[in-house]
Amino acid sequence: MTKIKDIEHIFFDLDHTLWDFDRNSRLAFADIFQKNKIDVAIDDFLEAYEPINFQYWKYYRESRITKEQLRYGRLKNSFKAIGVSIDDHLIDRLSVDYIDYLPKHNYLFDGAVEQLEDLHKRFKLHIITNGFQEVQQLKLQNSKIDHFFKTVTSSESVGVKKPDSKIFLHAMDQAAAMPENSLMIGDNYEADIEGALNVGMRSICFNYHKTDLPPAIHKIDFLSEISRYL
Repeated sequence: MTKIKDIEHIFFDLDHTLWDFDRNSRLAFADIFQKNKIDVAIDDFLEAYEPINFQYWKYYRESRITKEQLRYGRLKNSFKAIGVSIDDHLIDRLSVDYIDYLPKHNYLFDGAVEQLEDLHKRFKLHIITNGFQEVQQLKLQNSKIDHFFKTVTSSESVGVKKPDSKIFLHAMDQAAAMPENSLMIGDNYEADIEGALNVGMRSICFNYHKTDLPPAIHKIDFLSEISRYL
């Protein structure tokens, strides 16, 4: 395995990379369904929701929809997909409740804390996220990993989303980092890996989604494998 050398700064994605989004999301939906007396099996709902949410985030990254359209549309279409009729007023309430409840559950991927503790001793650590700014900071704080990161750059604070080069350049500027001494670690090939490579950063793909990746891409299946490259 080829070592990645001369790295001083490591930029992490948050959702699906350090923060176990799917697990925490399931728990949040269970909470808000109970709160709003929605009698729907979580497994049936999530089977429809997860691919719809993935597609809506792609639309959001491409600026084809707004944050409000993402929050509403992914829920409306998920209920429609499983044949459950939910009025728009309740959809709006669920979309707000979901954002409120999501950062109350803060499971991290196995090995996340151990890796951060080790890497924090040797590198300057940062976050670059497309997630909503008001929620991401709560996730970092509530999962007790915020102290590991010197800077947190959100797409909302910059006005563009990964893979747009501007968010990577802005994050490096905030960190006083250069592309040649920076490494991006994330789960999304298009947003995290291609975005980083396009500005001259090195990258490691946490292949959480088990997608086919080009042979030249550095990839890991578990966070504990990061040290093999560094």
